[in-house]
Amino acid sequence: MPRRYRFPSPLPQRRIAPLAAWLVALAACCGARAAAADAPPPQESAAAAAGPDCSRPLTLGLHEHGLLYTSQTGEGIDKDIADEMSRRSGCHLTLTVLPRARIWQLVESGALDFTLSGIANAQRDKFAVFAWYVSNKYYLLVRRDTGVRSVVEFRRKHSLRVGLIRSFRYGDLANGFVDALESEERTTYASSLDPLYTILLDDGIQAMIVEPFDFPVIAGAQLKAQTSILEFGDPSVLHGLVMSRKSLSPAQQAAWRDVVNSMRADGTIRRIFEKYFPADLAKQMTQF
Repeated sequence: MPRRYRFPSPLPQRRIAPLAAWLVALAACCGARAAAADAPPPQESAAAAAGPDCSRPLTLGLHEHGLLYTSQTGEGIDKDIADEMSRRSGCHLTLTVLPRARIWQLVESGALDFTLSGIANAQRDKFAVFAWYVSNKYYLLVRRDTGVRSVVEFRRKHSLRVGLIRSFRYGDLANGFVDALESEERTTYASSLDPLYTILLDDGIQAMIVEPFDFPVIAGAQLKAQTSILEFGDPSVLHGLVMSRKSLSPAQQAAWRDVVNSMRADGTIRRIFEKYFPADLAKQMTQF
C-alpha cells in the first residue's frame, strides 16, 4: 500500500475535518501561475504527434523525499507517475534512485533522460525542459524553542542554522533566505531529509525547509511537539517532469510533454495525488 497520510480510523469524515483543513491551509496553492509551455515549431509537431520514441532504453532518476519516493517500500508519487508514463507511452523506463544533486548533474550531461518533481530556474533552463503537473509552496520548519515567529526574525538571529538538501532550490523569497544564510556560513547540508530531521531534533540545526510531501513526517508526535511552521510568502512553485536537452530532441521533449499533459487532462495526476493526500489538497496541488 502507498505511504499515504492516513487519518486515524474508524473516525467518520466529519471528525477528521480539522486536521485535513490544517493540511490544506498549510499547503494552500491559490494564486499559482501556470507556465505555458513553448509550442514546438511545425516540423516538430508532427514528430511529437507520433509519440515518444521507445527504440532505445530510457532512464529516469528518483530521489528519496517524503511522499515522493521511499526505498523502504518502493512506493511514492514519483514512482506512480513514472509507471504511468511507461504504461501510457509504451516505453520502458529504467528507474534509478540517486541523491538529488547527482540527478541534476546526470540530467545536465545527458546520462539521465528524466527526473520528476523538479522546478525550473535560469541555470536549469540551460540543460533541461519541463512538463508541469503539480504546484505547491515551501515552508520553514522551525524549532519552537528558538522563539522566532517569522522568517525575518530567524534571519536576524545569527546563532541559528538551517538544514538543506544539496542542490534544492525553492521560491524566490526562500532562495534569498537560503543564499543569505549560506553567505554567513549558517547552513548544514545533507543528501536527503531524514538526516536533517535527526539533526533538527538534536538541535544541531534550528530549521529546515519543507513542503507538503513532508507533512506526514512533520505530523508525527515528536516533530509536531517541538516545531512550528513559518511562511516565506512566496507563491506556489510549479513542479514537473524534467527532460534532458542533451539526450532528448525537441520533438521528443514535446512528445513526452504531451504524455504528461494527457495525464493531467484525464485526471490521472490528480488521482495519483489523492492516494497520498486528502482529496481537497490533491485538487489544489494539481489544478493550477
